[in-house]
Amino acid sequence: MPVDLSSQLSWKNATGDAATMLENLQPNILKGHVREHLHILLLQFTESEAGAPAARAFLAGLLPLMKSAKAQLEEVEEHRLRGVSGTPYVGVGLTKAGYDKLGLPHAPPDEAFGRGMQASGTREKLRDPEVTQWEPGFQEAIHAVVLVGDAEPTPADDRLREVEALLPGSIRVLGRERGRGLHDEAGRGIEHFGYVDGRSQPLFLTEDVDDERRRTDGTSVWDPAQPLERVLVADPAAPDPATDFGSYFVLRKLEQNVRLFKAAEEELADTLKLDNSDRDRAGAMLVGRFRDGTPLTLQGTAGAHSPVMNDFVYASDGAADKCPFQAHIRKTNPRGSGGFEPPETERGHLMARRGQTYGERVEGDLPESGVGLLFMAFNSDLNNQFEFTQASWANFAGFPDSGDEPQPGLDQVIGQGDRPSAHWARVWGEEEDQEAPAAQQAVTMKGGEYFFMPSLPFLRSLS
Repeated sequence: MPVDLSSQLSWKNATGDAATMLENLQPNILKGHVREHLHILLLQFTESEAGAPAARAFLAGLLPLMKSAKAQLEEVEEHRLRGVSGTPYVGVGLTKAGYDKLGLPHAPPDEAFGRGMQASGTREKLRDPEVTQWEPGFQEAIHAVVLVGDAEPTPADDRLREVEALLPGSIRVLGRERGRGLHDEAGRGIEHFGYVDGRSQPLFLTEDVDDERRRTDGTSVWDPAQPLERVLVADPAAPDPATDFGSYFVLRKLEQNVRLFKAAEEELADTLKLDNSDRDRAGAMLVGRFRDGTPLTLQGTAGAHSPVMNDFVYASDGAADKCPFQAHIRKTNPRGSGGFEPPETERGHLMARRGQTYGERVEGDLPESGVGLLFMAFNSDLNNQFEFTQASWANFAGFPDSGDEPQPGLDQVIGQGDRPSAHWARVWGEEEDQEAPAAQQAVTMKGGEYFFMPSLPFLRSLS
């Protein structure tokens, strides 16, 4: 039977083309791979006569260092049942320019992928800085990306050295990024502003949906299940597009000015005259969750049970008296409350996020640069998912539809552009609000690109 992209997949019960697809798919797409220690190489193929053959040989040579999605899922199960550690993750992606350099006529057809992130049309749409303001490694034409990661530093470092040993002289390393997991005292993954991150994800495997239902706070209010078509794309350059799939991959380096964001928290708390017991709500209003992940729309203080709650919508908060419309998680996942589209259409804009923090800081340090997020996400349609989320949700002052209430303004964390003032509830759950300046932009895009993560048979075909 052909792969049914219109629904979720049970990886344990997959047969036929679906089973073959799992054997041919790169890991980290259908389910996030543990990569507490992550290396990213940005590569460029040179113009020499031997450049294309050498690049093809390098990509094919990565296969022995890689594993399939099926192998990843089997390792996860083995770790859950017996505590056995898995093998390092190696992922590889190509830009449209990379496909062209390899002389491949059947590049993935996504329009946004074709123009790339450096294009003026893309930057204008996303309100990104000029390319000359990006970090040097991102300013040149990137042709490929290689990701290497593991739960422990030594296996990740060792596997990186194996990848580097395969690099021919005709491939330039334009840039290197290193991600390191950041955690709070309870061991939860956080970002540099100090908030639990990555909890709300679309789930493509029925086993993961079942785990969410049984092991967390449930799925009775918010269903995280998404069909495979939200993340998988037939690989047009692979031997068999019926069983060979890939995904469009977004990479963006987002620098976080921690001092500026913390000042915004304090200024909002002062403006609203929040007392000591309520001051943490100011930061929660910017993000939409308290630092421990408690959704602001559910309660006015931190302290929700662990794991971090995800089974909620904004149905009881139509006037944003609890969680502001402009809060980051409400802007980027309105959970059916956006007001411009039917809820199911709105769900189609969500993407599989796989981000990782970079840079180090000690407790109490408030860096203004040098730390941030390596934002990564898998999409089946870049324009309808990543670009829509950034341009039509985060950067659009009129989203969500606030009805008779004032316009929300930009996403208070990742919104780019002029930030109009916004309205904030002085008391959680009560109608009285107050207009105040929006938080200054504390996240700066330092570079990025669009890639396609091809199937393993495609890489094999390059040898």
